[in-house]
Amino acid sequence: MRKNYWIFAMILLLALSPLAVWSAGQQEKGPVKLTVAGRDGGYGKAMQIAVDEYSKLHPDVSFEVLKLPGSSLYEKVVIDMKNSVGTYDVIMIDDPIATQFQKAGWLANMDELYKKEGKSLDPDIISTAVKLGRYPYTDSGALYALPHVGNVELFAYRKDIFGKLGLSKPAKWDDVLNDAKMIKQSEPDVYGVVFRGVKGNPIVAGFLPIYWAFGAKVLDNGKPALDSPQALNALNFFLKLKKYAPEGVSMYNSAQVKDALYGGKAGIVTEVWPSWVPKLNDPNESVVVNKVEVTTHPGEVEKSSPMIGVWLLGIPKASKHHTAAFDFLLYITGKEMQVKLADETGLAPTRDSVYKVSKLIAKYPWYPVQAAALKNAVGRPKTTKWSELENIFGTYLQLALIGSMNAQDALKEANAKMAEVLE
Repeated sequence: MRKNYWIFAMILLLALSPLAVWSAGQQEKGPVKLTVAGRDGGYGKAMQIAVDEYSKLHPDVSFEVLKLPGSSLYEKVVIDMKNSVGTYDVIMIDDPIATQFQKAGWLANMDELYKKEGKSLDPDIISTAVKLGRYPYTDSGALYALPHVGNVELFAYRKDIFGKLGLSKPAKWDDVLNDAKMIKQSEPDVYGVVFRGVKGNPIVAGFLPIYWAFGAKVLDNGKPALDSPQALNALNFFLKLKKYAPEGVSMYNSAQVKDALYGGKAGIVTEVWPSWVPKLNDPNESVVVNKVEVTTHPGEVEKSSPMIGVWLLGIPKASKHHTAAFDFLLYITGKEMQVKLADETGLAPTRDSVYKVSKLIAKYPWYPVQAAALKNAVGRPKTTKWSELENIFGTYLQLALIGSMNAQDALKEANAKMAEVLE
């Protein structure tokens, strides 16, 4: 009798506990504090708006938001997850890093959380962005993160100069080469083409839309694929394009490209990011107001192949608040919040329907183009070694760009170095 009494008492105590979890589809009961490890800058501003709005709807949920530089964010979450500490409940993840976290088993399985809540992934979220949160990296891989920021590379050209010279939007990269040549010949104060040439990530990010469009691959079945005819064709083309770029283009990074773009010195820019575009039509920032066309990249052997650069949101497996964290993720990636964040902060959406909202198209006329680019975008290779591979690739691309190596030797040596890393 006494034993039954104590069993009943324990059941009653658990039922009344503020930490008790309700049935599937409901929030954790009682006060919950979620710690978010996120980025600084505009991303941090967007996250703060989302958590403030969510707290109004769920006063029992409070937040601590860390707004960190990229390197600090990575270091903190890796140490925490590796040791299963559970400090963070929601983390921002740059998509090339996701594979490391997924493979290590550090993230909660979103498919299981959807199932527990009796819900399913909304097909409105653009599939190329969703796929970056899957492991293995297939359309049917298990989902470990949701896409939060739909960054994708865009392409831009001076429509006033194109009109003057009777040029059309480039359909292929060969057209870009011819157009850049004509611009340089007819417009002495304008560079035919501008791109990033700094070694490492900058030159790789700028080159990949060309590389992929020529049918080349970085990895093929897990092995380096730079030593291929397609890769050589792409790099030889890139070196031809350099003839119509600024003399010091090998040292151009984002700041120099944007200065050339806003300052009216660039006829064609092969890499433009959504966050750059609003300033184009701001007379306080730009001398080319209403003179630049932002569009999708040309194709060549393959269709237009811009690089996708999504920021994902995941839940560390060690978090003690999976239910509350997942509900917040559904909220911040929902249509209503994506519209608000796009409108107030310019955050790039990941939902197809958000790109069709009239007030956003009026504010961001390039949205239909951005949506098209996102749907056709290509992700960087999914490997835990991507940062090392990218550094190798970018080093040898720059050596070819400055003329220290010919294209074939640069690709051959980069391929060998990559093989060493992967082995």
